[in-house]
Amino acid sequence: MRFLLLFLSIPLMAEVINFDTAAVGSLPAGWTSTMTHKGGPPRWEVIKDPTAPSSPNVLAQLSGDPTGARFPLAIADRWSITDGEVSVTCKSVAGKGDQGCGVVWRYRDPDNYYIARANALEDNVVLYKVEKSNRISIAPKGTPPKTYGVKHKVPSQTWNTLRVTFAGNHFEVFFNGQKLFEVEDSTFTGPGKTGLWTKADSVTYFDDFQIVLK
Repeated sequence: MRFLLLFLSIPLMAEVINFDTAAVGSLPAGWTSTMTHKGGPPRWEVIKDPTAPSSPNVLAQLSGDPTGARFPLAIADRWSITDGEVSVTCKSVAGKGDQGCGVVWRYRDPDNYYIARANALEDNVVLYKVEKSNRISIAPKGTPPKTYGVKHKVPSQTWNTLRVTFAGNHFEVFFNGQKLFEVEDSTFTGPGKTGLWTKADSVTYFDDFQIVLK
């Protein structure tokens, strides 16, 4: 029985995308640029950054449109998964209204998905569901219903790692290797795509995007 449990814990698939083979100045092949709500279009491009964890290339969201409820998305088209994990290293570079770095999972379309994001202006990490284009924060397990994520230092101009694991209706959120909180929600239970997220005028760089299917 012990051997069986160990066997079942082995990931069925794990892939790390570091953007180093993608053409600079364009969206990488296999990715779709889209957006939740209205505003100026996203500008996702591969650029060079010698400080990146796996240099030379990163994927950057460069549009600085300040529309407050505007959520640029870059969706990885190759995989659609139900249970697993997603993680990314990200650096908040600029943004007067927002400096958000997020990962997306169980993505159905630009109006329906889960997202966890770290904000360098607010110094917090929050998990949301976007349902029928409405973004709703989900309180961490064991906290009052209106609790808005957790307060945690999110340094700007620094590479940080955001990771989410998801199995059934149970999600766990990690920042720089530290588990911050758990959430339970059953809005989206089937498979969906994964990807990256920012908000408003956030200029954010992303590297080492990892997808694990379990």
